[in-house]
Amino acid sequence: MRRRKDVIDRSGLGARFWEKKPLAKLSQKEWEALCDGCGKCCLNKLEDEDSGEVALTRVACRLLDDSSCRCAQYPIRHQFVPECIVLKPDNLDTHAYWMPETCAYRLLWQGKPLPEWHPLLTGTPESVHEAGVSVRGWTVSEFEIAEEEWEDHIIDEPLG
Repeated sequence: MRRRKDVIDRSGLGARFWEKKPLAKLSQKEWEALCDGCGKCCLNKLEDEDSGEVALTRVACRLLDDSSCRCAQYPIRHQFVPECIVLKPDNLDTHAYWMPETCAYRLLWQGKPLPEWHPLLTGTPESVHEAGVSVRGWTVSEFEIAEEEWEDHIIDEPLG
């Protein structure tokens, strides 16, 4: 099996930088390197108006490439999906509640360690897929499922 090239530049980063710096002090490259490439943040979510509980669905954003688990138009995604969130250290506290339970940004914000399968620990972007925690190969496009049917596609979190 051919190894996929990591689209996230993780070269030249300090060893375990995420344990030595607060999230607000990370460089842009370090911040981006925290992404594990699971694709779960690109899944449509349903939030219960009464309880505030958030459920992930297997209904993916129209821009998610579910073979790579990456946004097909990441640099210009807001032209297609204006409501796509740009996650930053200064807005993490308002967005962490809906992020996947295994997300590095959420975990570090909560003071928890990165999971052992995280690419920063394994050195390979494939480790997230090998651990079974990515959405590779099992999403459905939001163009194929009416919004009123998303409830039928709720998934359990965490995966893996």
